[in-house]
Amino acid sequence: MIARRALLLLPLLALGGCATLDDLWSSLGKGGSTDAVPFDERPVQDPLNPNIFALESPDQSVIGEPQVVFASKEDTLSDLARTYGLGYDEIIAANPDVDPWLPGAGTPVVLPTQYVLPGIERRGVILNIATKRLFYFPAVAEGEPQQVMTYPIGIGRVGWETPLGDTTVVSKAKDPHWWVPASVRREHAEMGNPLPSVVPPGPDNPLGHRVLKLDMPGYLIHGTNAPYGVGMRVSHGCVRLYPENIESLYPLVGVGEVVSIINEPYQFGMRGGALYFEAHAPLEDDQVPAEERLAQLIEAQVDAAGQPLNDHLRNFVGDLTVDPNGVPVAVVEYSPSEFMARARVVHNTVVEDPNAPTLSEVREMMEEVEAEIAAESGEAL
Repeated sequence: MIARRALLLLPLLALGGCATLDDLWSSLGKGGSTDAVPFDERPVQDPLNPNIFALESPDQSVIGEPQVVFASKEDTLSDLARTYGLGYDEIIAANPDVDPWLPGAGTPVVLPTQYVLPGIERRGVILNIATKRLFYFPAVAEGEPQQVMTYPIGIGRVGWETPLGDTTVVSKAKDPHWWVPASVRREHAEMGNPLPSVVPPGPDNPLGHRVLKLDMPGYLIHGTNAPYGVGMRVSHGCVRLYPENIESLYPLVGVGEVVSIINEPYQFGMRGGALYFEAHAPLEDDQVPAEERLAQLIEAQVDAAGQPLNDHLRNFVGDLTVDPNGVPVAVVEYSPSEFMARARVVHNTVVEDPNAPTLSEVREMMEEVEAEIAAESGEAL
């Protein structure tokens, strides 16, 4: 039932003497010597809760598990992303050879639902714009295990970057009015799509139904009336969540809550005595060279035994940044089938929404977004 070479096999980058991608895929499909059991021979389990995870110990900094689901005939990667708590860019990066619009019935799709927690103080809301994810650490009573909630986010596109730094939530609102900034009105007027100065609550309001206002003038965490853009660089600097996610987060985050915004495409984490490394593509307009970020991170990192990384592991980690895919890889225990061996095969729980736009409408909207992004970066599609 391994239908096509649709899965990103993580630790194969530049490992001399190891199996090639084609060799490994062939062995998976034919029951070869790899430890990874073919997907169609594994039990199909219930999917993980996509948003809430309990930490087994204070030292744990990797949550979730990788999952795999078989697409149905009508599924798109956007459908699967939203169903399993992912953003669009996340699922695309993990499935580079899968048609995002029609994966095809029976196609195995990687769900990159394992995450390295941000390496800063665990308090309030943390936004990592490089990974396009929000992490929230709710307060817990003494003696209770720490929980973390995580959601995919849409962030500011090139030229409208989401700012970095520490801030707080200064106010909240349900069904907000959108007071359109003058800069946004000018941009839309130049595109021949003028906007009013105020957009009232309703289906045309891009803020959705919930807003958390930050102590950064003009910047918000909010819902959206265009959920297909969650997980992408599509906003004018604000942070977007799926409507159902902002509604879950909204009552938990109070005025005065701390919000930390960071930009960390490369992260190490620990779980169960194993060291993991997660790599994402750095943002196009990142002011810090990727090589500098990686070098500083590796210099500060130790392995599971508390020793500095040896040259072999440093090279392996560096290789994983060549074509980053956003899925944590076990660094010390790596093998060509490491990720596949632990992927959890889960039921397909996509539910058709009768009110959702058609596939052609979504494609048209996505193409418009991509055209805007390309035009601003000076690249032709």
